[in-house]
Amino acid sequence: MRLVKQSRPGFMGRGLNQSHRTSHLNPSSLFLNLALRIAIPAAMRFASPSRRMFSRLLCTLPQKLNNVHFLLRDRVLKEARCWLTEYLHSDRAIPFSHADSIVSHAPFSLSAFLSQVPFPSNTARADLKRIFRRFLTYHPLDEYDFFFESIGLPPSFSSSSSAASAYPSYFLSDDSLLLAAVSALVHYGFPWTKLGLLYREEPRIFSSDSDRLISRLSALEARGFHRACIIGICLAFPSALSADADPGGEVDHLFQYLNKVFLDFDLSQSVPENNVDIFLQVCKNIRVFYDLDSRKGTMGELMCKNLQKIFLELDDALIAQKLMFFINLGMEASEAGHFILKHADIFNLDLENSSILMPEYLKSVGLEEHKVALLSRKFPFAMGRIKLGNLAATMKAMNLQKWFLGKILNGNPHYFSSEFILSGSHDTALECLFRQRLERLKCAKMGNKLEFMLSIGFGENKETLRSISLLRGQNDQLQERFDCLLELGIEYSMLCRMINAKPLILNQCKDTVREKVNFLCNDLGYSLEYLDNFPAFLSYGLESRTKPRFKMLDWLKEFGLLKKHLAPSTFLSYSEREFITFLYSVHPAAPKQWLECYLSRGDNGNQRTLFMPRCGHKNPA
Repeated sequence: MRLVKQSRPGFMGRGLNQSHRTSHLNPSSLFLNLALRIAIPAAMRFASPSRRMFSRLLCTLPQKLNNVHFLLRDRVLKEARCWLTEYLHSDRAIPFSHADSIVSHAPFSLSAFLSQVPFPSNTARADLKRIFRRFLTYHPLDEYDFFFESIGLPPSFSSSSSAASAYPSYFLSDDSLLLAAVSALVHYGFPWTKLGLLYREEPRIFSSDSDRLISRLSALEARGFHRACIIGICLAFPSALSADADPGGEVDHLFQYLNKVFLDFDLSQSVPENNVDIFLQVCKNIRVFYDLDSRKGTMGELMCKNLQKIFLELDDALIAQKLMFFINLGMEASEAGHFILKHADIFNLDLENSSILMPEYLKSVGLEEHKVALLSRKFPFAMGRIKLGNLAATMKAMNLQKWFLGKILNGNPHYFSSEFILSGSHDTALECLFRQRLERLKCAKMGNKLEFMLSIGFGENKETLRSISLLRGQNDQLQERFDCLLELGIEYSMLCRMINAKPLILNQCKDTVREKVNFLCNDLGYSLEYLDNFPAFLSYGLESRTKPRFKMLDWLKEFGLLKKHLAPSTFLSYSEREFITFLYSVHPAAPKQWLECYLSRGDNGNQRTLFMPRCGHKNPA
């Protein structure tokens, strides 16, 4: 009897045997993946280094075996590893080398399996093999959990939608195509633990006929690439192995591109012939630029001029970090790729530890004195010391990004040289004062909020310290609210001015902010620019203050008691007493109407008016 996995509700994943599109090279996929990978989750990005290290350590430790005495855990793990390897080989007919690789490289799955086994109290004397076999009699082993983890995919991958729908069985031996494809790849030389790179992006490789895979690999060798190079290329460009290299197709274009880099310019001679890891790293670096090259080939010669520097010394995450820096400045992705290839010294920039001083930096890059003085008055929150990695955000906060980008593209990449930026600590009077004030607010949460404020374009100054003292919420929440306001159409520089004037607007959830902006624009007819003059509008309660007061004013206008138009900044900023005083100045009975019908009862559509006869009563006149 064949055991079949119980289907997981809600999964809509696509199986391996389903049809796929013929075009599989996504020009932007890797770059986006790299950008996301180097963007550490916000909750950890602002955490202290020790907490981040501890969090990473916890994420890399298998589950603790609480059902086994701690003195016996090593023995249980060792015997379970050996027994499961033999079980997969003897009982499940999996080649021994594959069984050993599957079990040896799946510590999380092994611990999860053992944590479910009911070990007896006298485990030291127990026959563990018998215990394991009895347990599997009633609890079949999900071999795909072990397999996916062993090839380098996260332990949770087997529960994902695509994996669940593609493999309904528990047993690897039920899928002969998968085992044959894995055998062909491993025998060719692909490292077992890196097969997940292929599966994550092109899972249909593992449903291909093994002879077809070997034929494709042989065709690539015929192009002049040696085996280790081909393995590195396929791991970095999995789509190269998922289809034949037909003339004029995507795969053919890819290898024409790689031929120029590896063969025409002898990059392969700079890499040890049998070192797959180095070839993989080189190919990953090449793919960063390949995915950015919209014309597919124009970056080739630029790449070759900087081979030693970029492809052999750097990793793809660092390259992506530099690219994101210039994309944030306003460059198109392909333009950023060309720019940093033309100016390879940019890779020496230390975005984390180098800094600049505002407004001195603006003067040094050619901005007129009077404009610098004007910007210092208009954007005091952007002055002071700024980390170089946050320069793009600071320029956007001052609405200078287009001007600065134009200066850089017009032959001034030296603005990032040591003549213009600071390295290490430079104690100035302003910086000392900032550090003293920061110490007064010093706590872990304040330090994290400071990192957030600096990341959106604020500098190290008293305005920033005042703002962070008023902020509430985790940094990822603050970032989400900030992004929400940008998505609503508020211009970046204007939003930074609003936050500086009224930091409390970031203390509200996204839904609340959306409701207030929609009320301002749709119900009241104001544009978003009004918030630049009156950012406090977003800090007042919509149901408790803003809507009741507007309805009261509409009521007064309806009866002709209020002729002039009042801006929201006028009557929303009134305290309750001041608002009632204002109503009394309009009409002596207006405060009673406000207190009875709008403030305490709310707008239920049936407010009684003090200026109209009540229903059911005759006019005494």
